[in-house]
Amino acid sequence: MQSNTAFRNSIVAALGGFLFGFDTAVISGVETTIQDLWSLDKFSHGFTVASALIGTVIGSLIAGWPAEKYGRRRVLQAIGLLYLVTSLVTALTPTWLPFVIFRFLGGVGVGASSVVGPMYISEIAPAHRRGRLVALFQFNVVSGILIAFVSNYLLFGIGDDAWRWMLGVQAIPSALYFALVFFVPESPRWLIHHGRKEEAARVLASVGEPDVKSAVNSIEDSLKGERSADEKLFSMKFKLPIFYAVALAMFNQLAGINAVMYYAPRIFEMTGLSKDTALLQSVSIGVTNMVFTLIAISLIDRFGRRTLLLIGSVGLIFFLGMVARAFWIQDFGGYAVMVYLVGFIGCFAFSQGAIIWVFIAEIFPNSVRSGGQALGSSTHWIMAALITFTFPVFAESSGNGGAIAFTFFAVMMILQLVFAWKIMPETKGKSLEGIQQSLGIH
Repeated sequence: MQSNTAFRNSIVAALGGFLFGFDTAVISGVETTIQDLWSLDKFSHGFTVASALIGTVIGSLIAGWPAEKYGRRRVLQAIGLLYLVTSLVTALTPTWLPFVIFRFLGGVGVGASSVVGPMYISEIAPAHRRGRLVALFQFNVVSGILIAFVSNYLLFGIGDDAWRWMLGVQAIPSALYFALVFFVPESPRWLIHHGRKEEAARVLASVGEPDVKSAVNSIEDSLKGERSADEKLFSMKFKLPIFYAVALAMFNQLAGINAVMYYAPRIFEMTGLSKDTALLQSVSIGVTNMVFTLIAISLIDRFGRRTLLLIGSVGLIFFLGMVARAFWIQDFGGYAVMVYLVGFIGCFAFSQGAIIWVFIAEIFPNSVRSGGQALGSSTHWIMAALITFTFPVFAESSGNGGAIAFTFFAVMMILQLVFAWKIMPETKGKSLEGIQQSLGIH
């Protein structure tokens, strides 16, 4: 029963990840339509697609403060409302400017969700289940991506307003998330930090913490430094977790994942496929993403974060190299590029996709976790915005744009392999406070 409570709370919080995934992927089905509808040039088109990602940067940067002041639960409620409003407005707007503004605001919700969702789950989950429960957030992200791809394919061709339905259908899960998040408890670590020790103990007991008294004492000990001094994230004391989080977040996007997710139909069209076939192939990417995320969730607490990243990096290098080769020699071999991209997605989901939110949520001490989570997430989204904004401009401006882009991504994954092999620490099976001690932070 207690185990089910922890799982249920994590599922509700992770539903924000579903909306995160849906919101980021749904644009792939409408980006060419709105480009034609509003006669957008390459710059305006890239900015329109990237507007949500610019919002994610802002959302990830500002989410930590209200999460600390008002609690994780209240911020999750605000995020749900933001998802609901922005999905409706972007679907109904008749002009370009409101569309961009509310895509940006929706991105603010995505960025905030990427900070507060994993933070909440990591703080409420028992140590021996934390990897799997935080990875539920990523599973919901890929589920949202898959449903967005399927929805785009099913709604394609129903009429001139098909793109509005593609965007507006997000209001349904948004309303559900907004309602359910009122029924989850507050983070026990936030409660203890704000002097609500007894309430925190009840929450820890409800989620299956085996030794509530010891857990409460451990959390209190880790927070003593914060109470006695004003801890600053950007100090030499926290240089290691800062480096690990920023490096992992940068490599996440330097794999080219958002270029593929946002522009999958366009990439497939570049290889000669028709629009409807390209949308269908995007569904195959979404299915692969979900399947390999499930595999990673089942293994992340057994083999660890670092091992998954090592294995995935090797696969990413191979498949990105094969896509780059296909573009260099202009030999797409029917569905060869689709096979390579599906392989790429599988390797990414198994490694980077599964571990990023888990690792960033657990690597920082309690005293600076919200700020650290915001730093890691904002780094991720800044890189995502840059990649998403520049990919279509670059690909359309150069005859070998696709080849150069995928070669660059492959080289970045070679560097990621070195990072995982030589630098990245393992965090599996350790309490949040134990991770802090292993990094020499007292």
